[in-house]
Amino acid sequence: MPAKPRPPVTADTITAASAGAGSGSGSAVVVEAKAPIVDGAALRERHRARLAADRSAVTALTGDSPGELGQRICEAVVPARPAVTPVLIKPNLGGFNWFKNPATHRGDTGVKGRTTDVEFTRGIVRCLKARGHTKITIADGFTGKATDWNRLIKINGYASMAKDEGVTLVALDDDGVFDVQGDMPGKPLQISGVEKTTVPTLLVPKLVAEHLAHGLYISAPKLKTHRFSVFSVGIKGMQGTVMFSDKSPAFHQKWRSHRELDKALKAIKNGEPNGRALYVKALEIFAERMVDVMELETPDAVLVEGAPAMDGDGFDELYPRPENIALGGTNIVTVDRVAAQYLGLWDNADLATELGGHRTSPLLEVAAKRLGLDLTTVEITGDGAALVQRPQRAHLHGMAGFGIGCPGTTPEGACTEIQPAGAKQDLHAPRLAGAPPVIDGLADEPWGSATPFEFATDWSGRGTKTSTRVRALWSDKALYLLFELDGLGFNTDRTRPTDVERVDLYEEDCIEVFLAPDPAVRKRYAEIEVGPFGHWFDLLVDRTGKKVTSNTAWNAGLTIGTTRDEAKRTATIEIAITAPEIVKALVVDARLPVGLYRMEGKSPRQYLAGFPTRTPKPSFHVPDAFGALVLDR
Repeated sequence: MPAKPRPPVTADTITAASAGAGSGSGSAVVVEAKAPIVDGAALRERHRARLAADRSAVTALTGDSPGELGQRICEAVVPARPAVTPVLIKPNLGGFNWFKNPATHRGDTGVKGRTTDVEFTRGIVRCLKARGHTKITIADGFTGKATDWNRLIKINGYASMAKDEGVTLVALDDDGVFDVQGDMPGKPLQISGVEKTTVPTLLVPKLVAEHLAHGLYISAPKLKTHRFSVFSVGIKGMQGTVMFSDKSPAFHQKWRSHRELDKALKAIKNGEPNGRALYVKALEIFAERMVDVMELETPDAVLVEGAPAMDGDGFDELYPRPENIALGGTNIVTVDRVAAQYLGLWDNADLATELGGHRTSPLLEVAAKRLGLDLTTVEITGDGAALVQRPQRAHLHGMAGFGIGCPGTTPEGACTEIQPAGAKQDLHAPRLAGAPPVIDGLADEPWGSATPFEFATDWSGRGTKTSTRVRALWSDKALYLLFELDGLGFNTDRTRPTDVERVDLYEEDCIEVFLAPDPAVRKRYAEIEVGPFGHWFDLLVDRTGKKVTSNTAWNAGLTIGTTRDEAKRTATIEIAITAPEIVKALVVDARLPVGLYRMEGKSPRQYLAGFPTRTPKPSFHVPDAFGALVLDR
């Protein structure tokens, strides 16, 4: 069955992007007269001077373990301080997509991949403990209820990690619970000298103010793209500490950082011609506010967890990069600059087309302009420097209905590529070293040499409970494909013969393979349909002209073998394709555009896709959404 509908799109689900989500209905916050007032002018002067002068290199490290990366990047980057110095680590804990049942969401908790990996933070803690630090606190803003915070830190492992390591873990929330525990870490303090900034009502959590005054403050964000701010790293991560005095509770007012966004999204939804301009303006204003926050609350070091980094939109759609990486430095702006380069979102012409000329996130542009920093080149050191510096492919899904770095878009503008960036997005086919498989519907040798490509998504990209695994092999005589199908309902007319083409097979259960022999002409492709009982249909589709043509006389040269287990609701479909134009395309290292699909069931009818097309209604005929069949050596 399809997954439950997604929650409404906001800029930041848990930090209450929309005014209607936890905006607070109380009166303006009244800061106690006896409470200390933070000298904002002094903080800005100090931080601006340090950042403008800090031209130190950004360190990039690679490795297999998030814990190892966290410890190594801390050792390489975090300034040495006396062991008695208290330390605050602020990971990204609040920006997740609420809680999901992993049993019904293919293992997705709604948290994993969106927040800083707990083992990465553990690595930072152990680095600091090795230096002799004994007072270490982990904290982030939340905006949820205390019960939800406790649920979050249980799911993400931070509760048990903090206990194991003997460190303090707190929520920076003035909700009547967290801000009265111990020394009141979430208590909002007034800031002087901010009247002429874009955040005149900004408050700062007491814990953050204390560490800015006489401690060591470390930001540890998750490295990911973001559907509103383009990417979320150091500067965007400052949103977790934001409080405003406009209404109480102050920690529920984070949405005021981007309060213009709802109007822009409404205009886009209604098709108003100025919708995109309003959206870009909202992002520009948000950038000004967040840079004001950055200047007031600049961390001493930024340690970025990319184990792995996430492409997509940061919430609903996460596409992990193939390697693990950590970035770190003492200048939050240059760290964000290197993160943007790694994500392919620095000096990006496609992004400029969508965002009114902005070739990277406006957050980064505003920060550089304010501080007079030339970000054209930034020194990068560490064993991951070469990885960052090589050309990077961007993959961003913007909430204004655009996609960056995707092979194509739907008529609505949404990005159609849904497979993870890197090797996992491809169906790999090893070259046969020995005898070809016997086409009998059995997954025996030589199929063990082929890595399965598994999907359980429908055409829209939503997860389902129905799984399909595909393997591929090739030789100079044929392309071989093996489909292993779960969750079958056997919606098939078994009275029909299997030795002649089965017209309208797509109306019953079947798999479909779309394959373009010429990668340069992906709109001219073969369509091959095969059912679990051996029924088949093949044709050649040409969408290159104004009129779509279908050549049903075309012959794929199929050999088909199938097996079934009706009790277990499974089937295996094995085929060999020998059509001359396809065999001719089978050469080492070729990347042939391919679509992998499956129709299943009757009521409800499932339209499953290895490379979802994201069309308004089910459709597989979107060549720009095809993935790649890679012919390995």
